Amino acid sequence: MPGAEINIRHGGEGPPLLLLHGYPQTHVMWHRVAPALAEHFHVVCADLRGYGDSDRPESGDDHSGYSKRSMASDMVAVMEALGHRRFAVAGHDRGARVTHRMILDHPQRVVRACVMDITPTLHMFEHTDQAFATGYYHWFFLIQGHGLPERLIGADPEYFLRAKMGHWSAPGADFDSKAMNEYVRCFSDPESIHATCEDYRAAAGIDLECDREDRIAGNRITCPLLVLWGNRGFVHRSYDVLSVWHDYADNVTGCDLDCGHFLPEEQPQSVIDQLVGFFDGYGAGESLTP
Repeated sequence: MPGAEINIRHGGEGPPLLLLHGYPQTHVMWHRVAPALAEHFHVVCADLRGYGDSDRPESGDDHSGYSKRSMASDMVAVMEALGHRRFAVAGHDRGARVTHRMILDHPQRVVRACVMDITPTLHMFEHTDQAFATGYYHWFFLIQGHGLPERLIGADPEYFLRAKMGHWSAPGADFDSKAMNEYVRCFSDPESIHATCEDYRAAAGIDLECDREDRIAGNRITCPLLVLWGNRGFVHRSYDVLSVWHDYADNVTGCDLDCGHFLPEEQPQSVIDQLVGFFDGYGAGESLTP
């Protein structure tokens, strides 16, 4: 699929660090951690295609326009345009799934990676049960065709967004009002609602095909991988998170944080500490040239 024009904000000096957001948010979700990280890294915060102010390209009959492969290729191109052939990346939620695909498709580009509050898409679909279908009902709702989820969400997108964020976060989570308004602004665009549904449709189709091909080929994550998750959320309740990731990666470390799903906003200092500890100095100790 052709590329997309990607909206970014970047700043700071040091080794390059790409930050990728999740659903239903934008790059703004990093607002509580990016300034501190910019004291150590050249931080690049990007809107995934279909989200925020990035392009919303056609998806194709197989939804490949919103495959994690397409999204990962966007981000490799962004970093290349900024002069970074090799870089570190941290992703949350959908951004973590893009990160997973990026590591597999572009291993020569990613030096180190962090994924937040996910286990691999293939694992989750293959272990579906009533608890999963209840907790992650949106995975099955958003993939429905004929414009059904678009029409229902479009009736009150702000309510849907605020309800989802409230449901996934820990009780008492404090989201910045300006950030929330920005999420609402972007998510309220009907084209964005459709594009984000296409993201999930791709995840239930072409993304699984890619994941199964990698499993058959024996492709694994070989770069150092940090896994973080909230201990008040569904992922913590449902999976032995590190054990699952050990099935997909060679060099895994990680821990849970005292929060729900939205780690960078619920526990920003803990996220800063974890990312600085994991990424700081990688440019000196690991080659940034292929």
